[in-house]
Order: sequence, then structure tokens, then C-alpha cells
Amino acid sequence: MSNPALHTVSTEREPVTVLDTGRRAYLTEGEIEQIIRATRSHRDALMVLIGYRHGLRVSELVGMQWRQLDLDTGHFRVRRAKHREDAIHPLGGREIRGLRKIRREQPVEFRFVFDNGRGETMTRNGFYKLLARAGAAAGIPNISPHTLRHACGFKLVNQGMDTLSLAAYLGHRNVQNTARYTKMSVERFEGLWRD
Repeated sequence: MSNPALHTVSTEREPVTVLDTGRRAYLTEGEIEQIIRATRSHRDALMVLIGYRHGLRVSELVGMQWRQLDLDTGHFRVRRAKHREDAIHPLGGREIRGLRKIRREQPVEFRFVFDNGRGETMTRNGFYKLLARAGAAAGIPNISPHTLRHACGFKLVNQGMDTLSLAAYLGHRNVQNTARYTKMSVERFEGLWRD
């Protein structure tokens, strides 16, 4: 199966890369924050933040369990889907505070981090719908949970993360899968040459 073709569309804000499916290829950090502000609940906002910061696939996000988290040391054992490489990621203060709040609100025996509001595990489809709703409310339609994963990859490569480290962070066994993120913003090259 081949990857959908990419093309650039100019908007009032800035050019964005769009897949032939009409979906955005990735989001900027500012757009992620817009979506977080447009969510309906603390849980929804935290799901978007964690999905983005850790480059999670939707199944990895909705399947998160409390035993994967050590909130005292600020570590998250990311269990990658599709037999990919697991990793331990650091958690930021914003994530830790949000996770502690969710933990206080849940029954002690509930093992999953995110529920659907009815005491059941959040589903892939449930997260897809809440993300689409928040994206539309933020004025950023046609996004999917995988858009958050791509946003993470593009952000980290534009911050200077090398390809091997990015592959490890995203759980890619094959570095060639990480090559899509090497498209960098023009700002990264500003000031390379001095005249």
C-alpha cells in the first residue's frame, strides 16, 4: 500500500501540507494548543497533549494503563503497538498534574488512564470523534489521531533531534519509516550562511 501523495495548500495563516485524502499531514505546536483549548474536558485536553507529546498511535493512547506511569519520577513506559520498539519517555509537569487529577477522579480499581465517561475504557472511535470535534471547534478540520503522531515527529526533527533518536522515540524499528519527518521548516535553516 503506497502512502497518499502530499501537496501544499496556502491558507491565511501559513502553507500547510495536506494528504490527497484531504486530511492535514501534521499540525504545528500552536495548532495543537488551539485544539487543546477547544476540547470539552480536562480528559480530552490531556489525551490530545499526551498523544502529541509522545507520538502515540491511537491504540497506544486509549490503551494506556496506570502501571505504565511513574508519576513520582515522571516516567512513562510507552508500549508500542504493531510489535514496535517500546521506550521510556519523560513526562512534563503539565502532563503529571493532569494525570494526577484524572487519577483522583477515577475508581481505584480502574486500570486504564482514559475512560469514556461511563466507567469504560475510551475507544479508538471515541477518541477520533472527540479530536475531530475539537479540531472543528478550533477551526482546524479534517484531522485524525495519527495527525498528532506526525506533528510530534515534525516538531522534534525541527528542534534538531537526529533521525536515530527520533526513530527510537516514535518506536520505529526501521529508520526509513522516520524519513518522512525530515521535511523541515524554513526557519531551521535561517542564519546558516552569513554574508
